[in-house]
Amino acid sequence: MATQTPLSTQPAPPDEPVNQPQLGLVGWLRFAWRQLTSMRTALFLLLLLAVGAVPGSIWPQRSIDSARTADYIAQHQTLGPVLDRLGFFEVYASPWFAAIYLLLFISLVGCVLPRTRLHWRAMRSTPPRTPARLERLSAHATAEVEATPEEALAAAEAVLRKRRFRLHRHDQTSVSSERGYLKETGNLVFHLALILVIVGVAIGHLLGWKGDVIVPVGQGFANTLSRYDTFSPGPWVKPENLSPFSLKLDRLDAKFEENVTGRGQFGQPRDFTAHVSVADQPGAKPHEETVKVNHPLEMKGASVFLLGNGYAPVITVRDKEGNVVYRDATPFLAQDNNYKSVGAVKVTGATPKQLGFFGLFLPTAVITKDQGPTSIFPDAKKPALALGLYEGNLFPDGRPQSVYTLDTKELTQIKNAKGTEPLRIWLEPGQTFELPGGRGSITFDGVERFAGLSIRSDPGKGLTLVAALLALAGLISSLVVRRRRVFVRVSPAAEAGRTVVSVGGMAKDDDDTLTEAVEDILAAVQRRTGTSR
Repeated sequence: MATQTPLSTQPAPPDEPVNQPQLGLVGWLRFAWRQLTSMRTALFLLLLLAVGAVPGSIWPQRSIDSARTADYIAQHQTLGPVLDRLGFFEVYASPWFAAIYLLLFISLVGCVLPRTRLHWRAMRSTPPRTPARLERLSAHATAEVEATPEEALAAAEAVLRKRRFRLHRHDQTSVSSERGYLKETGNLVFHLALILVIVGVAIGHLLGWKGDVIVPVGQGFANTLSRYDTFSPGPWVKPENLSPFSLKLDRLDAKFEENVTGRGQFGQPRDFTAHVSVADQPGAKPHEETVKVNHPLEMKGASVFLLGNGYAPVITVRDKEGNVVYRDATPFLAQDNNYKSVGAVKVTGATPKQLGFFGLFLPTAVITKDQGPTSIFPDAKKPALALGLYEGNLFPDGRPQSVYTLDTKELTQIKNAKGTEPLRIWLEPGQTFELPGGRGSITFDGVERFAGLSIRSDPGKGLTLVAALLALAGLISSLVVRRRRVFVRVSPAAEAGRTVVSVGGMAKDDDDTLTEAVEDILAAVQRRTGTSR
């Protein structure tokens, strides 16, 4: 009989502490790198980049419209400065947006390059050995052929090679094959192209620039910083290094549909063409060029686009002594398809107070009971100006403002001679209106057209275009190509001179046509060996 060990009354020894491994600095760095270069992190950063771009479409951007940005900050004295400090008025140049951008770039590089190395090795490796039991694969088919095992295996190789499979014999009774590496190649090309897109956009942002300018007919433009109405340079752009070309707007042709029976097409634009004289550098002989919508003028280091057009009535303002204090072709901004345009005439040289005219330019003017002064056709058939008048300080606080509007914060509206209602001025070409209170006069001398030109330089656009096309090709390849492995095993049949051919197939992803493909390969082997099905 076995003896039992008596229970001990002594307390159990305490458990020894578990010594957990310490990562250390290198370990933590490796862990952080693996997390950053994971596909999950790349997708999250891509989503974060899209979310980070949302403020750029909600709040005005200083690089696009500095006057509107300044107005927003002035009107929101509590929220405006906070948003400005956070970079919400210059989203794409803010440090936090750049941080997301750089992290996404690093994540994609760290994710794609190792996969590219592994894919390269896989493409150079031989297909794996044929499994012992092909019937366990996703697709399987067996048949007898009238050939020896060697002839049947040679026929199978010929069929697979014709279908662009990579082949390898691991023994004398089977052949392994695979195809569809172009699927993974396309996937990698797509992601590498995304990296190139990021690089191209970064090059365009850092080294590119864009500027907008309004040029009336008969006037010129030189590619210098002072001549731009708005100018947005990249962080690495030096404005003094701009290409020294110049141009003069000789004529602006605008064609509108005048056929009143044209099924609602009356007044619709048909063509806009700006005829310009261009000098590639100071002192060079000008040559004639044309700029059309979607057909920019290519200059050295820049492209000139025709983005808009409108009317610039020639206005002269005189003081009470008859001295000219303002004379210029003043652009007005079109508001509808009939070019009913708003604008402002800012006479800073008037005394004792500055004068600001505001109102409408009407190419084909009529006065209706419902709409008041309006235009019924976009061409200048019967032009007129309908203006009001303010006086005071045109530029309060020295803030930038739109050329088409007045900042009435420190302005007083002028009333008619009776003082009963705001002053209304109606002028047609050649007419002069005497301003009340000895403020002088205003004359509508005539009408000129203007062209809204956008001049841009984007050194990264070529790389971005090529990368976008590569991304599209890679995406199509990854969606269309199927990754498959097909194995063929031969063995002697019971009847002399015949061979059993077994074909098995497997796919990396879902492949509804795999069974059909395996059966088609087996049928092709039978035809090649002269065996009827």
